[in-house]
Amino acid sequence: MNQIVSREAWLEARRELLAKEKEATHLRDRVNAERLALPWVKVDKDYVFDTPAGKKSLADLFDGRSQLIVYHFMLGPKWEAGCPGCSFLADHFDGTLPHLNHHDVTLVAVSRAPIEKVEAYKKRMGWKFPWVSSFSNDFNFDYHVSFSEDQLSGETVFYNFTAMDSSEGHDELPGLSAFYKDEVGNVFHTYSSYARGPEELIGTLMILDRAPKGRNEGRTMDFVRRHDEYEEAPKAQSSCH
Repeated sequence: MNQIVSREAWLEARRELLAKEKEATHLRDRVNAERLALPWVKVDKDYVFDTPAGKKSLADLFDGRSQLIVYHFMLGPKWEAGCPGCSFLADHFDGTLPHLNHHDVTLVAVSRAPIEKVEAYKKRMGWKFPWVSSFSNDFNFDYHVSFSEDQLSGETVFYNFTAMDSSEGHDELPGLSAFYKDEVGNVFHTYSSYARGPEELIGTLMILDRAPKGRNEGRTMDFVRRHDEYEEAPKAQSSCH
């Protein structure tokens, strides 16, 4: 249990923390500004994805908007179910769609599993957000979230903008990428983030960070399960007897 103090002592400690929280907010604002100022790279490669509505190009995935956010969802061709951590993050997507779409942003998940497997898992989870398959193209490999057996048998793999020991690698790893499409249809890669980079998309974690016990984890997100795999939560104590 934490130290128990007077209201006055708590207020003094809280003000000290508030100053640091404000510093973190201002730093986040500066980082966001630098993110927006990053240079862009034109996407010259033709990627064709499998979708429930048939084949679509990367430009098609924008769905009439100028901005595209791709979440690289860990679901490989041989996987029986999606990654629990990616599923935890994806649980937060559906409620954002009306707001993102109104703000000229399309959100799409991309996995290397065949579209039939993607659709089956999406149905199981009860999600509505767009989700397509890159099974027939190199998209996941080019954006460094999927790795072949040959790559994993080497000494290193390239992930999160660095050479990572291949023993720490996996055939699928998480990430997020952003793209822009101009008026004539040119597509540009503007941003990517990997590992814990997309963590701020997980609103549940932001709430837990403010709970008395925080995330209460031994290692990163070790408490997370797919939302249909949790055991029944403990009943709240009743004041009625």
